[in-house]
Amino acid sequence: MQATSYTFDATTRTGSVLLDDGTPVEFDAAAFDAGGLRLLRVGQRVRIETEGEGPSLRITLVTLQTL
Repeated sequence: MQATSYTFDATTRTGSVLLDDGTPVEFDAAAFDAGGLRLLRVGQRVRIETEGEGPSLRITLVTLQTL
């Protein structure tokens, strides 16, 4: 699934993304670390993997979107 980075805190390695429908979803340091990234800029397109749905939707991986 694709999304756009919305917030990112480099100290805690946590942040949030906006899904293409505008829904914000937060991610934790484990999801950020799983993608192997060192930094994320607001507005970057990312690829995410998730578990659950609705209010229990959880991001398990954040990485850069590549063509």
